[in-house]
Amino acid sequence: MADPPPDAAALHEAALAHLARYGATRATLLRVLLRRIDRWARGAEGEEIARHVAAAREAAREVVARLAAAGAVDDAGFARARAERLHRSGRSRRATAAHLAARGIDAATLAAALPKDAASAELDAAVAFARRRRFGPFRSVAATAETARREQAAFARAGFTRAAARAALAMTPAEAEGILARLRQP
Repeated sequence: MADPPPDAAALHEAALAHLARYGATRATLLRVLLRRIDRWARGAEGEEIARHVAAAREAAREVVARLAAAGAVDDAGFARARAERLHRSGRSRRATAAHLAARGIDAATLAAALPKDAASAELDAAVAFARRRRFGPFRSVAATAETARREQAAFARAGFTRAAARAALAMTPAEAEGILARLRQP
């Protein structure tokens, strides 16, 4: 006997279970619910699958809207928290924006979530990136021209501006550690 089609109550329970484990945006929560409906449809039998799927998809949209209205799903809060975490971990502004956009954050919310002082924030993230990759002031051996070129290329691939990469690579270890200490403060 096949499982019954997902209804609003089952989708609401699934949404709450997901939110209990993971932070989510409206878009990601809707994707989770739609995947659940698609899994049901692949295993279902009968002639009215398309009608059940359409009804379940509409119920999923309503569940997400209800949870957002209740405050259980907060795109702006998610964007702020995730942007801050990515910034501290050494992600460039461009990479952070791409990450949040992929999770369904709209442009206005995204702009509000990114750090206001773009140049300073980019330099801070570049220093954290350099620390993680052991570049520039965190390098244990002297830099050659080839090493410097490779490090610049790594910064570029990570989405950093040329100015931020050069500034991070030119810092002294003490300056870089000072920036990292400031980033660790809540």
